[in-house]
Parts: sequence; C-alpha cells; structure tokens
Amino acid sequence: MTYRAPINDILLSLNHGAGLAAAVQAGHYGDFDGDITAAVLEEAGKFASDVLAPLNRVGDEHGIKLDNGKVTTAPGWPDAYQRWTAAGWNAVSGPEAFGGQGLPLAVNAACTEIWSASNVAFGLCPLLTLSAIEALDAHGSAELKKIYLEKLVTGAWTGTMQLTEPNAGSDVGALRTRAERAPDGTYRIKGTKIFITYGEHDMTDNIVHFVLARLPDAPSGTKGISLFLVPKFLVNADGSLGERNDIHASGVEHKLGMHASPTCTMTMGDKGGAIGYLIGEENQGMRCMFTMMNQARLGVGLEGVGIADRAYQQALAYAQERRQGKAIGHKSDGMDPIIVHPDVKRMLMQMRSMTAAARTICYATAVALDVSVRAKDAKVRAEAAARGALLTPIAKAFSTDIGNEVAYLGVQIHGGMGFIEETGAAQHYRDARITSIYEGTNGIQSIDLVTRKLGANGGASVWALLDELAAVIKQVETSNDPAFGTTGAKLRDAHAALERTSKWLLERLASAPNEALAGATPYLRLFAATLGGCMLAGEALAAKANGEAEPQRYVALARFFAENIAVQAPSLEKTVTESAEAVTGADAVLAG
Repeated sequence: MTYRAPINDILLSLNHGAGLAAAVQAGHYGDFDGDITAAVLEEAGKFASDVLAPLNRVGDEHGIKLDNGKVTTAPGWPDAYQRWTAAGWNAVSGPEAFGGQGLPLAVNAACTEIWSASNVAFGLCPLLTLSAIEALDAHGSAELKKIYLEKLVTGAWTGTMQLTEPNAGSDVGALRTRAERAPDGTYRIKGTKIFITYGEHDMTDNIVHFVLARLPDAPSGTKGISLFLVPKFLVNADGSLGERNDIHASGVEHKLGMHASPTCTMTMGDKGGAIGYLIGEENQGMRCMFTMMNQARLGVGLEGVGIADRAYQQALAYAQERRQGKAIGHKSDGMDPIIVHPDVKRMLMQMRSMTAAARTICYATAVALDVSVRAKDAKVRAEAAARGALLTPIAKAFSTDIGNEVAYLGVQIHGGMGFIEETGAAQHYRDARITSIYEGTNGIQSIDLVTRKLGANGGASVWALLDELAAVIKQVETSNDPAFGTTGAKLRDAHAALERTSKWLLERLASAPNEALAGATPYLRLFAATLGGCMLAGEALAAKANGEAEPQRYVALARFFAENIAVQAPSLEKTVTESAEAVTGADAVLAG
C-alpha cells in the first residue's frame, strides 16, 4: 500500500499538543500566519505520496553502488531530489536572507515526519543538510556563509556531519583526524571517518562536509577538537566549482537497513590534505557540532515517528483485509478479517497511540526550539531553550524506541507474511533499527537527561513541565467524560511517580552517581510515558473543545495510552529507585 500523511492528526498534535497555536497567539512567531500550516502539510503529503513513497521499495531493493570513488544511488533518486529542491522543500525553515522560506522549525518538523514515513532513506539526506545549515548559520564566518549557505538552504548542495572514526565512536574525544594550519589561513585535513551518511552520492554536484579534527597543539579530549568545513569541490571566486578537494569515499557499508542511503568511509589526505575552513574558533568544535547534533537528534526522533506511522498504516490495511478465524459469536460461514480479534486490536491501538505520543513530544521540542530564538522577551527565550534542551533527549530516544517497537508489531500483525520481504513490513523493521543507535545512542540520551538536563537550573525546567502536566490531568478529571475511563487517575499516578523519581535521582547524582546512571534508561521511558500520556489527553480535550471531527476517537486514543502505557510508570519508578544495586553489583555475573 502507499503512504498517506495523517494531516488531521498532525495538525491537532502540532497546534494543540505541542503548543504551536498558543505560541503563535502569544506573539512568539512574529507575523507568521498559522493558517498556512495546513496548506504546507497538504502539499508535503502529496509530494510524499506521489514521488517519494513509490521509491521506498526501489531504494531498498537496489541499494547504492560505489565505483572508483563515485556512489550511484537507486533508480529515480536523483530525479526525485531535483523535484524536491525545485518545489522548495529543502528551504522550508531556512533563513530568508539565504534563499529560505523562514517558516517555523515546527512546521518543518512535521514535514520531516512525512518524508521519513514515505521514504526514510531519502529523507535522511536533507535532514543532515538542515543540521549543516544550522551550524554554518550559527558559527560560520560571513565569507563562508556567502559562499555556502544559500546552496545548502536551497538544497543545491547537501551537507554531512563527520565525527565517527574507527577508534572514536561515542567517545568523540578519542578522534585522530589531524588539521594543520596553512599559510593562507586555511587548514589541511588528514584522516579517515566512518559511517558518514550521504558522504558521497550523485544527487548534487557538490557536498559540503563538516569535519571534526584536532590541531597539533590542541588539548587532549573533547576540549581540543575543532570543526572544519571541507567541500567536495572547492569553490571559485565567481561561485563556480573548481578543483576536486582531497576527500573521497573509500568504502561503503553493507547494512541491515537503510539500503538506499550511502554510508561511507571518507578518506582525507591522500594528496597532501583536504582543504578545510575553520567553523567558529579553534578547539571549540564540539560546541559548534552540538548545534548540528541537537538538530539531527530531533530529526532522528522524527524518523522514528515516520517509520512508526508508515508501519501502522500498513498493518491496519493488512488487518482489515487478511481473513483468519471468526469473531466470538460469529455464526455465518467464512472467516473474518483479523482486525475483529481483540489481540490484533490491542496491537493496532498500541501502535497508533505510541506513535501519536512520540509525534507530539517531537513537535513540542521543535516549538520550544522555535520560541527560544523567535520570542521577543529574553526570559521567554531562555525558558524555551531550557525546555528544548530537556525534551531533545526524550524526543530522540523515546521516538526511535517507539519506531522500533511499532515496526516490530507491524511484522507481528502480518504474521508469517511479515517475515517475507515482499510485504514491506520487514523493511520498516530493518530501517528503524539504526535510529536508536546513530546521532547518540539512546543510552547516551538517557545519561544526558539524568546528568545534565534533569538538574539544570536546579531542576526548574522539570518542575515547570510537571506543573503544566498536572493542569492537563486536572482538566481530564473535571471533564466528567466517561469516555476517558480511568485516564485521569492513571495519569495522576504516572505524574506522581515521575515527580518522586526525579527527586530521587537528583539526590543520588550527588551521593551515588552510579545508582542514578543505572536507572537512566527506565527513567527516560517513565518521563516519556507520563509526558506522552498527558499530551494525548490534552489533544483529546482540544479536539472536543474545538469541534474537531470525531473527537471521541482522540479521547479513545488518550485513554488507551493512559491505561496501557502510562500505567507502567509506577513500575518504572521501582526499577529506577529499587533496582540500582542489581545493575551496579552485576560484575560477578558479567565477569565470565
């Protein structure tokens, strides 16, 4: 089946669950007209269905080919990319001064979900370009912006992010790529990077690499890393392409999934060193790179949402068509569609509700990041920046976990046919697996949440968010709508568990940090389950208040999540607060 963007669900999530409409009304988005959001997303959905979705299977089957340093993408991909840029999709949230449309990041986040759902391997390319744009715009010199930024914003050129090396994965400080100062103010870069997404391809005539490297006199560890812009082709004074730079793809990976996305080994220095241009200041590369990484982490979270929604749509269609067994009480001849069976309904509701919760968490992160740079009031900007920082690891880790879990259920609903490649269910499962690994493993996101984000500003961001969630729970309880079932009670229990666990972790961080770290991953899940449940309940209330079509289906979705997912919160609390020793004391078991 093809993909259809769930525009109504996306708009409810974006405007009400994530708070875009309220932020627009508060004036944080200047003269942005929120009414155009629906039109933009409708067009994005059409492009995704008509152009990108048909290429998803093609890309998976054909993959890519490396020949003499050149990568050829799957049939139809270069043409699709040209149509993509011609339609202006790469420029949605780009700065207007450099050819962008200047629309909110939140709107582009919804588009990113749509691209990821229709063809995640294709959408991965512009996702990284968006991160490159952010880094260059924030930290690049005026001269570099003049040469490269418009090309990146329009999508005429793509960008990459080059951190990983054979001996330096999550521990970026161990990297060995070298940078040497040249008399003309440029640098010569020598080294090898691995796992570089779209490091080489045939969809554009130039690729702009952002490379981390170490200067000879740099301090050790992450404090001695610098960021450099290294173009595939050097650029002449008139803007035309000049000589090929000393950087090339020396290998490509053969992967479990994402077959159509080239993952390259990039080699620099075979001919004296690739010419690079410093971004920001020397030895401040990690600060610059985090601008890229935080943007990319939200994007990868949206990949999880997109894959989950695509897997759900396909599983739903299959369950409506596949006939096996009979419903309880069915007396007539013939078999029923499997969707009549309660366990299949349970799996489908789990898929949809978890996807919806992850969607809103990601969109709320984007809205916070928008307000942190768009709001006029400095206090509002600072609070939004703190909210965005808090939500980013949750958006990345929870949403990609959900992408994996929903794709797993999609295979399960297909039964034996899900294990057969021809249905496409297996591709979603394979493609989803990398999302919880790259751009910072989900374990690292959990550590970031506990060690950096939880205690920031004395925990002010967490307590402020908890206050907002408590207000939503109160609204559910006072609505007296029997369709909510025990949603209010379940969310109140989850909220209390999150509050207690947050305080426990803050205490342990000071007195027993290993105990806190042992519970980091279940804590992130506890946080996301509570946050997602309250957000879905808020959306249901908004659907009822605003006269949305069939508002009770959103109430039913919120109820299912509260009574089946958020209800796990008290158990997760016990895992964090009562089971740390089972982890910290496991050395004897793991030794042999």
